[in-house]
Amino acid sequence: MRTRFDANGNPDLKVVVAQYRDAMRRKLRWVGPGVVLVIILLLLMSGLYSVEPGEIGVVRTFGKETAKKNPGLHFAMPVAQKVDVVNVETVRRTEIGFRGDKRVDDEALMITGDENIVEAQMIVQYRVSDPSKALFRLKEPEKVLHDAAEVALRSVVGRTTIDEVLTKGREQAQTESKKQLQELMDLYLSGLQVTEVKLQVVDAPDEVKDAFHDVVRAREEREQKINKAKAYRADIIPKARGQAQKMLRDAEGYKEARIERATGDGTKFDKIRAEYDKAKRVTRQRLYLETMEAILGRVTKKVVVDGDVANNTLPVLPLGGLIGGAPQAVQGGK
Repeated sequence: MRTRFDANGNPDLKVVVAQYRDAMRRKLRWVGPGVVLVIILLLLMSGLYSVEPGEIGVVRTFGKETAKKNPGLHFAMPVAQKVDVVNVETVRRTEIGFRGDKRVDDEALMITGDENIVEAQMIVQYRVSDPSKALFRLKEPEKVLHDAAEVALRSVVGRTTIDEVLTKGREQAQTESKKQLQELMDLYLSGLQVTEVKLQVVDAPDEVKDAFHDVVRAREEREQKINKAKAYRADIIPKARGQAQKMLRDAEGYKEARIERATGDGTKFDKIRAEYDKAKRVTRQRLYLETMEAILGRVTKKVVVDGDVANNTLPVLPLGGLIGGAPQAVQGGK
């Protein structure tokens, strides 16, 4: 299209505007569909989402749960669908009776079963076991768990004496608190699983803390002494029983030996008597010789004197000769 000029040779403004309008109309004919296409692409891309390992994606279509997605890349219809990604492996924690380094008296101070005041602080660790319940059953599941943990701890401490909760009953209190807390969370359909309950501080109030510590130390010392005595008893009694058994076996062995020896001596005597009855003179002479041999065999120094000489001598015990040198005989006549 040619541009028109007026009488002065200038371009006709109306014609120029009309030409520009026609050119823009032709260009905008393709811009509209392009913009719509870009908007559609952006909407489709906004529907893409990813679920990381350890997470579960809960899909809601117009507010109603319709699916659960495992880890990976997924698509949700924009506007119509909404996805809540819940981490089911991360272990969370809540603090009962304290926040960081600061004690919360309203939560920490409680009454025991024997009507004493005790300070108790506890840590609860938990994780999400059912994403659907955790999202839709309770408005604030973490706050509900915190309140339920305080209720469980107060209930357990209220059934326990202060001596037990301060000493040997501590582990039992933790176990019962965890059990009761999990029962409450299951009753509320919270979708939370309690993994660990740990008592951080269980102590008497500051006003009587020193006195209670003295009592606890005394009881611990008593338990140590009792355990030491039990260990000594467990060590000494088996030894005494072993010694007693050894003495019994030794006595039985001695008894058997004496019986066998006596039986042998009796048998030997019977045989000698039988031989004596057969030849009394010979047997008597043999017994005399055997006896003298046994007696004189133990004598280191001997003096032999003829019988006839001995009848005419004065018997003297030669102590000096037997001790220091050769024996001397003193003779004397009638």
